[in-house]
Amino acid sequence: MKKRVELLAPAGNFDCVKAAVQNGADAIYLGFSAYSARASAENFTLEELKKAIEYAHVRNVKIHLALNTLIKNNEFDDALSIAAKAYEYGVDAIIVQDLGFAMALIKNFPKLPVHGSTQMTINNLNGVKVLERLGFERVVLAREVSLEEIDYICRNTNIEIETFVHGALCISYSGQCLMSSMIGGRSANRGKCAQACRLPYELLQDNKVIDNGYLLSPRDLCGLEFVPQLIDAGVTSFKIEGRLKSPEYVAIVTRIYRKYIDLHLSGKPYEIDPKDMDDLRQAFNRGNFSTGHLSKDANQNFICKEKQNNMGIYIGNVANYNEKNGHITLNLNEAIAIGDSITFENEPTKYRVSELMFQGNNIPFACNNELITIGRMKGNIKPSDKIFKISSKKLSDSTKLTFSGNELKKIKLNCKISVKKDTPISVSIVPSKDYENYKNISVNMVSEIIPELAINHPITKEKIITQFSKTNNTPFEFSKIDVDLDDNLFISHLSEINALRRNALEKLEFLINRKYTRARS
Repeated sequence: MKKRVELLAPAGNFDCVKAAVQNGADAIYLGFSAYSARASAENFTLEELKKAIEYAHVRNVKIHLALNTLIKNNEFDDALSIAAKAYEYGVDAIIVQDLGFAMALIKNFPKLPVHGSTQMTINNLNGVKVLERLGFERVVLAREVSLEEIDYICRNTNIEIETFVHGALCISYSGQCLMSSMIGGRSANRGKCAQACRLPYELLQDNKVIDNGYLLSPRDLCGLEFVPQLIDAGVTSFKIEGRLKSPEYVAIVTRIYRKYIDLHLSGKPYEIDPKDMDDLRQAFNRGNFSTGHLSKDANQNFICKEKQNNMGIYIGNVANYNEKNGHITLNLNEAIAIGDSITFENEPTKYRVSELMFQGNNIPFACNNELITIGRMKGNIKPSDKIFKISSKKLSDSTKLTFSGNELKKIKLNCKISVKKDTPISVSIVPSKDYENYKNISVNMVSEIIPELAINHPITKEKIITQFSKTNNTPFEFSKIDVDLDDNLFISHLSEINALRRNALEKLEFLINRKYTRARS
């Protein structure tokens, strides 16, 4: 089996952290409330950062902190103090753009991995080699690097290579856009990009308009088809863009990339399910997707001039619109249901579908190729207008369950329980060897319970295993429980078994977080 590649997901808030973890991320990158290239994201306070690190580490997931803006002289000490706190909390890496700040981190915190942000515009081997010599552990390559160039870089350096596989693209070279500063007085290198490329423009030739629309707005990248080649090239980490996106987006995209990374690593045929592509489009897309700069061929499908934000999925055209009662009819290209949200090509309003009819009867959902009526629609709507489904209630509801319900990310544990005559019950817990965070971590605990001789109903191994297996909504589950049990013993209060399990798991969480907490020298 090929070496496991890291799947790195974005988080703008704690719900996004949970969404990423529970859907298969190996690591998460997030920003502090200052010095982050996504200043308009919700971002994290120091207290929230500590909470995120502890939550992730218990679930065998890493946290990378982005302090990746250019830092002014009068901000330097403050940025360094934030990095110091993150270091103490056990953050796994800090992503930086400012070279002076990076050198201060490498000097003052030698055990803290420093990653060169995509904002550093590292787009060739020479740039990678410079950061390698300076002591960086990883380089986040510029988005403009092709698969062929990525392969060449990976084969000629020992430093870790991270590359974007999904999400928004910039019209400029990564970290080199000054449009926001020129037009809006807001620096992208200070985390305040005004998204000038998402504005409408006119293209003039001899003072005549020859084209118009969102002429500088790139489609989002979808690198799903390139996953096998990127893994084989030796990329260390696959990065999903999206610290401004919702937890649902983070969950969907993380889940799908986890599936296909694992599929290629399994050696099975690599085939992309169209349903997964539909889910990615439904999560967010700007006029479908682009392969970005990964292919060496010229990308003739880079820009979507029709719309600069989420287009969703095209479901059909308005066949008829009754403005008086707000009814539109259309022949569906895609399924639709009550609770879905739709929009029209000439109307920015988002509409929630609350009335759906087929042959005059109200229905909860409709399939493609059906002529249906959607009610209660008002606005700039006319026949032939395109209609887009921008959210699916079914997909959203099922996705929310992954990060708001029971724990899906379970750490597998091996356990030995000793129930001996005249001896307190003891337990030994060792996590599976599959988890990097849990190396050299184990728990040994002795209860105050001493089993009694049974009069009628002695305790059985099966009963002890059943009772001890009730990990319920914790991040743990037992894959193996061995019980060393003397004959003819009785435990008067089975609740004490529950308490022993609960205390042992709490100690395991304590040990894993203590392992990563650092003291400043």
